Amino acid sequence: MFNEKKSFSITAAKLAVHSLIEEVELTPKPGLVDKRNNGAHHDITLQLMRISAESLAETFEKIAFISYGRSPSQSLREEIAEIGRAGEKRMFEVTFGVNTHKGAIWAIGLLVSSSSMGKGMYNIEEVVTLAGELAHFTDRYCPQTNTNGSNVTAKYGVGGARGEAQQGFPTIMKFSLPMLNRSRESGFTEEDARLNALLSLIAQLDDTCILHRQGLEALSFAKHQAHFLLTNGNLDWLNTLDENFTKRNISPGGSADLLAATLFLDKIQANKTENITRKDYVYTN
Repeated sequence: MFNEKKSFSITAAKLAVHSLIEEVELTPKPGLVDKRNNGAHHDITLQLMRISAESLAETFEKIAFISYGRSPSQSLREEIAEIGRAGEKRMFEVTFGVNTHKGAIWAIGLLVSSSSMGKGMYNIEEVVTLAGELAHFTDRYCPQTNTNGSNVTAKYGVGGARGEAQQGFPTIMKFSLPMLNRSRESGFTEEDARLNALLSLIAQLDDTCILHRQGLEALSFAKHQAHFLLTNGNLDWLNTLDENFTKRNISPGGSADLLAATLFLDKIQANKTENITRKDYVYTN
C-alpha cells in the first residue's frame, strides 16, 4: 500500500508540474507570459515561471500523499491548506517575492487531492466533484488578510477562484475541456487545441486577475475578443490580440490557472486509462 501511495503521489506531482510548464510555454497567449514575450507582466519571465512550477513538485506530492484513499473532510481541507501555504512560501522564495502560481496552487492542489482520494482511478467528473466538496470546507487556520482575489470578489460580486472550485470547476467542465477534446477531434495541432481551450476560458470566466488590473470594461473587452477568435477560427490573430492585451495591461491570469488545471485533468484521465489497460494486460497474460 505504501509503495502504491508513494508512486501515485510522485506521478500526480509530475503531472501537475508538467501542466503548469505546458501552460506557460504555450505560445502565443494574449497578455500572458510565453515563449514570445512577457505579455502584460513586467516582473515575470518564462524562466521564472518554469522555476516556480518546478518548486511546487514537493507541495503537490505531499498533498497527493496525505489525500490518498481519503474522503473530503474538515481535517483534510486544513491539512492540504497547511501544505499549500508552505508551497506558497517556497514559491515566493524562488521568485523573490513575485506571485507566479498562487492561484494554481489552490486549483491544482484541490484536483491533486481529489484525484488521490480515488487512488488515481476516478474519472474527471468524480475528481472535480470531490474537489468541490473539499473546497466547501473552511480553513480555520487561514490568516485573515485581504488579498487581491478577495477584494475583487467583494467589489464585483464574482465567485473567483474559490467559487469556481466549490462549484466543481464548471468553466473547465463546460468549456475548456470540451473545447480541448473537440479541437483535437477536428484535427487541430495539440498546441492550437490548447490555445482554443484557453480562449474558451477567457471568453467565459469572470477573471479576477483582469478585474483587479483593469476592471469591468477590460473584462468585457477580453471576453468579446476571445469569443470573436473562437467564432472566426483564425488563431493567426492571436499575436495582434496579445499586443492589444499588453497595451491595455490585461492579463487573464485566472484563465491561465484554469488552463493548467484543464491540462492536469486531461493527464489524470489519460493516466487512469493507462493504469486500467496495464492491469488488464497483467490479468490476461
